[in-house]
This record gives sequence, structure tokens and C-alpha cells, in this order.
Amino acid sequence: MGSCWLPLAALLALGACPSLAYQETPWCSPIKVKHGYANCRTPQGEYYKNVLGTRCDIRCQKGYELHGPPQLICQSSKRWSGKVLCKQKRCPTLSMPTNGGFKCLDGAYFGSRCEYYCSPGYQLKGDRIVTCMDNKVWSGRPASCVDTEPPRIQCPSVKEKTAEPNKLTARVFWDTPEGRDTADGILTDVILKGLPPGSHFPEGDHKIHYTVYDRAENKGTCKFLVKVRVRRCVKLNAPDNGYIKCSGDGNNYGATCEFSCIGGYELQGSPARVCQYNLGWSGVEPTCAPMNINVNVRTAAALLDQFYEKRRLLIISTPTAANFFYRMQLGMLQPAQCGLDLRHVTVVELVGVFPAQIGRIGVKLLPPSLALQVRLLLRIPHYNFNIVVMDKHGMDKERYPFPATPAELFALIDNFPLRKEEMKLQAEIGQSCP
Repeated sequence: MGSCWLPLAALLALGACPSLAYQETPWCSPIKVKHGYANCRTPQGEYYKNVLGTRCDIRCQKGYELHGPPQLICQSSKRWSGKVLCKQKRCPTLSMPTNGGFKCLDGAYFGSRCEYYCSPGYQLKGDRIVTCMDNKVWSGRPASCVDTEPPRIQCPSVKEKTAEPNKLTARVFWDTPEGRDTADGILTDVILKGLPPGSHFPEGDHKIHYTVYDRAENKGTCKFLVKVRVRRCVKLNAPDNGYIKCSGDGNNYGATCEFSCIGGYELQGSPARVCQYNLGWSGVEPTCAPMNINVNVRTAAALLDQFYEKRRLLIISTPTAANFFYRMQLGMLQPAQCGLDLRHVTVVELVGVFPAQIGRIGVKLLPPSLALQVRLLLRIPHYNFNIVVMDKHGMDKERYPFPATPAELFALIDNFPLRKEEMKLQAEIGQSCP
């Protein structure tokens, strides 16, 4: 006290009375957030948290939400930069259940518990107690009150039907039975266990069960059978060295069975047969005979047409039989013959340069002129090693200027669209390579 009798300017200059100097800095009133708190930071770490420049982050307690800016700043006017308020969260107003109601501890505010109840003779369906949660949503499922009492109900007699051609189901109709109550006549909707009228029923016997409830929680029931029959032919088998693919269930009236052969075989007989009304199959029983390739055709197109939709082609072209890439490629393919057959691949070799060139498919030799036409048609270089992979539709799918491993070739072919269906059929009959 004795050191502060000098004039104010002198005291401030000497620092003799620091409390007076500190009072020159504008102060805001202390922040008080009801149901919340403020986390404040001063410009220079001052002890008091309401000096000029202080920044306060505002947070609300659980169940309350902030109204106003999330941060306040103490300004030179000794006022904070805004006003904030933490308001209690509210959930949407609950819907009043018909023939019932609910009681709440604290209205629709956060944490309030509401309990549903039903009038006498009605039963609560849903969650009895719901709570207003922090996300402003009620917990649990909406509640309702349902009525019950003993009614009478009568079902139709047995329904029998035969499936139409090329179908494994039959559409069956009946009138939905109506319940009748001997008391007040107030009934719930009829409850069905089973397929409703107008549904497509599969082959066999199906129980249809109806139940109706009244206000006394008693129930009335009735039941009947829906019988569906399917006309069937004797089941067909795949030919030796071939596949079978049938529509429907494979032998139902109207079903079609299509036949195909594994690589290297041609189909003889009917490519497709239909199960007829007389329970017999149309057409002639098919067989798979070894494929006969005609190398005495006049054009390359005629040669390649023989493989259309039957085989994939792996064409290996080399300028000489001594070519290092050519000998390496044959060496890699020799132990992979099973994988080639499994993927319906025929290897065509074009060796030499015209006129001293030949072609070969297995043990069959192509005339030099035909081998030349294949190169010209497919634009295969004469003086370089080259591999061309073609699909069953004659499309050029990939070319390699160097030897390709069986794994590379098989990965390419296994991604062809037709190949995926082949793999499924081969898996069904257990056809694979060791």
C-alpha cells in the first residue's frame, strides 16, 4: 500500500503497482453455460480466462444441444462475440395407439421413458417401454394394440391341378375364407400360413392353414390341401463323350433337352428333344462320334468353318521347323494335351515359307496352298514365330510373338464366355485333368 502513493503514470512506469496495469486490459464477464461447459484459451496463457482475446469452445452435456456459435471470443468491447444456450434434446411426439395410450415421465425430452398401455380386451404388440435417446430417436419398435376373441372359419375343399407344358408349377385360386364371430363381430384380418390364392405351387401336396383372432384372444382355424401334379417322361442321359442340358426339371412335360459333344467329337442324331404330352420324347437319340476334319477343301475359310462352334484353335506359325521358339512351344504343349482337350482346343501348325511350307492338324497334313491361305486370311507373318488363339466363333482373341506357357493359354481361354458354361457342365460330370 505504501508504494502506491505516487502519481498513476509514475507507478505504472516503475511497475510498482502491477494490479493497476493489469486492469487496463479489457475483461469480459465470466462465461457460464447452463447444462454445458466452456474450454477457454487466453492469448498469452494468463491465469484469468476472460481477458481480451480469450477463445472459449462451448460444449453441451449429453442430452443437450448447442444453440449459437461453437466458439466465443472476448472482444475489446468487453463483450463476448455471441450468445450460446444448451437446450435439452427432444424426440418426435409419439403416435397414440388405437385402443390404447402411453404415459411419459418427462414428455418427449432426452432420457424420458414412455410406457404404452392398451384398453381392456386388447393386447400390446411392440415394445412396451421406449426411451428418448441422445440422437433424438425413440428406442424400440412402435407399439399397437390388437384385438382377439373366438370366431368361426370354413376353408374350401381340396384343390387339385396339373402343371401346364414346360412348367413345374401350377397357379391355383380360391376364395379367401371369412371369419364369423359369435360375440361382438369384431375380428382381425384372416391370417394365412402357406402360399396365398393365385400363387404358383410346385409339384406335390401343400397345406394351407387359415387362422382368425377375436378380442378375447381366442382363435379359429381351418386347413385344406393344394395338390399339384407334373406329367413326366423317362429321364434322359448324356451321350458317351457328350453333355446334356435340360430346361425345367429335365423330364417334365414340355421340357427341352439339348445335347453337345466334348472336344474332338461331333453330334449325330437330334441336337434337342422335347418331352411330349404322351410322355414320350421327340426326335432321335443322339450320339457323339469322333470329329473328322477334311483337309482337302479349297479355301482357308472352308477349313476354319469346320471348327465353328465346335473347337477353339491354337495356330502356331514358324518360318522353319528348327526355330527355337517353335521347338520350345511344342515341348511345353506336349504334357498339357489333357488341358487342351478339356478346353476344346485344336492345335494347327504352319511350318516353313511358301512354296516350301506345310500345315498340320494332328496327323493330317494341309496342302501348301491351303497353309498359305490360312496365313493370308489371318494375316500371320511368314518370317517370324507367331501364335494365334481363336474362339469357337472364329474370333481372333490373342496373339503371341513368343512361346506361351500352358498356364497363360488356359487362363486366357477360361475367361471366354462359352468356356464358363463348359466348366460348369464338366464339373457336373466329373470331367477333369489329373
